[in-house]
Amino acid sequence: MTALITQGLDMRKTFAILDDYYFSIRTHMSYFGGLQNALFTSGASSISQKAGVAALGLGYAGGEAVSTMVKAFRERRDFLIKSFGEMEGVGISEPLGAFYLFIDFSSYYGAEVEGYGKIEDSDSLCRYLLDQAQVALVPGVAFGDDSCIRISYAASLTTLQAAAERIKKALLPLKSAIPV
Repeated sequence: MTALITQGLDMRKTFAILDDYYFSIRTHMSYFGGLQNALFTSGASSISQKAGVAALGLGYAGGEAVSTMVKAFRERRDFLIKSFGEMEGVGISEPLGAFYLFIDFSSYYGAEVEGYGKIEDSDSLCRYLLDQAQVALVPGVAFGDDSCIRISYAASLTTLQAAAERIKKALLPLKSAIPV
C-alpha cells in the first residue's frame, strides 16, 4: 500500500514533507480507496520513479545534501522576514514549508506616484516594483489575497539581498505619498 500512496502523491512532495507531516493510513483509507482507480491506471513516469528511488537512497530526510539545502532556504527565508519585517506597515507570516513569502504591503496602497499613477492593489504594486526596482513579484490577488505580494526565496542569498534593497528603495517615495 505504501508504494501506491507514494505514487498517488507527488514523489518530490512526499519525500520532502513526510518527515514533518505523518498521517494515519487507516484514517485516510476512504480517501485512498477513492484514488484506487487512478493509482492502478496511471502512475509516475519511469524517470520520476528512478528519481524517487535515488532520493530515498539519500537516507533519512534526504541526508546531508538535503540538509544543506534546507539550511540555505531557511537562511534566505529568515533574511527576507527580518529585512521586510523592519519596515513600518509591512506584515509577514512565516511559512512553514514553502519557498515563498506572502508580504502584506497594503499600507502602500493609495499612494500616487508622479509619472506612474496610483498604487491601488497588489497588481499595480508589483508592476511598479518591476518597473522601478527590476524585481519580479507575483500579485497576491492571484492567490486570493490582494493585500499581499508573493516573493520566492529560491534565488541565492546575494540575489535576494540586492532585490530587498531595490524594493525598499523603490518603496520610499510611496510611503511619503500615502494620503493621511
